Parts: sequence; structure tokens; C-alpha cells
Amino acid sequence: MYEYLIFDLDGTISDPKEGIVKSLNYALATHGYEIREPKEIEKYIGPPLDYTFEVLTRVTDEAEIAKLVKSYRERYAEVGYSENLLYKGMKPVLASLAHNNGVKMGVCTSKRKDFAEKILDLFQIHHLFAFVNGGDVGIQKWRQIEALLDNGCISNNSVMIGDRSIDLAAAHKNGISSAGVLWGYGSRRELSTEKPRHIFSTPQQLAELIA
Repeated sequence: MYEYLIFDLDGTISDPKEGIVKSLNYALATHGYEIREPKEIEKYIGPPLDYTFEVLTRVTDEAEIAKLVKSYRERYAEVGYSENLLYKGMKPVLASLAHNNGVKMGVCTSKRKDFAEKILDLFQIHHLFAFVNGGDVGIQKWRQIEALLDNGCISNNSVMIGDRSIDLAAAHKNGISSAGVLWGYGSRRELSTEKPRHIFSTPQQLAELIA
């Protein structure tokens, strides 16, 4: 059905909650802001980091946001990335998809590329992906997909797989298909607003993308 399967990372391949919550609160406390409960923070798992800090602190000053991001990354680089948990059943599903002739897989995440690669290495699944595309402060995901298309890394016969509406909207803005997954941090209602071609409840259902 598709030539390229493009996966979001956080909330799609692995559960990043513990590392993100602790690293966000570390940054907030370091700069004198109130720490937040995990339930409050988890709704911001997925969007770019600078946006999350702007919402949590109600600060728009770029220099202040940059300081928060820097502190977050200090902890995340040291220990936060290793607090990810691979979703149950994900590894064999990815291996099966990767070994299907004619299908290539890649990762497109708002997370910085080096962090994403450390997580994939942690779970010993890095080799399953033809590319890893990471984001950074100020870079929207639809721009990342646009660049992948412009550089020939993917074709129009691709599907973006993610747990948040931002993943699906980024795909549609670039004219490619999307698949929403319900084991991450986006609800069925959130995903349905973007009218994805597929919505999956379990990792095993991803096999339908190559059926």
C-alpha cells in the first residue's frame, strides 16, 4: 500500500512520559517556576519543546525559553532519554514491517535527532529505520516532512504514523496519508478531527499498512 512508513517517536514507538515529566520539572525548578503534576504535563507530550514551556510558564521571551530548553536537555541527555519505555509488542511489529520487501521505514520526531537516535539504540531498533529526522526549537513538523519530500528521502506514497493531531496535520499539509495510534497521548476525538486514513488501537494492527 505504501512505499514509506514514517513514525513519530514519543507516544508512538515509545512512552516518554517519565523522562519528559522529570526533565521538564527539573528545568522549571532550576529557573524558579512551579513544578507541575505528571497529569498536567502529559497533555503536552508531542508538540515542540519551546511551545510546551511557553504554555506552562506563560513566558514568550525567547531568551528565557532558550534557558529552560537548555536545562531540560541537560537532564534529558544524561538520564531522561533512558527513562523511555518501548510499547509492548512494538519491537516485533517494527521488525516484521522492516523486513517487508518494498517498504522503507523512517522516524520523524519533534525531538532532537541525537536524542531520538539514543532512544532507538537503547531499544536496539535503530537499524530498522532508513532515516531518523529530528526537530529543534522553532521547527514545525510539517516543515520536517516537507524537507524529507524535497530531499527525496520519502515519496508522496508515504504514511505518517503518530499519536497526536500535529503528526496527522503535518502529513496532510504535505499531501501524504496519515495513521493515528491510540496507545499514545492523543484521544480518538483529537485524532479524528484530522480525518486520518487509518486509526489503530494496538501496535499489531500496524501490519495492515502493508497488507
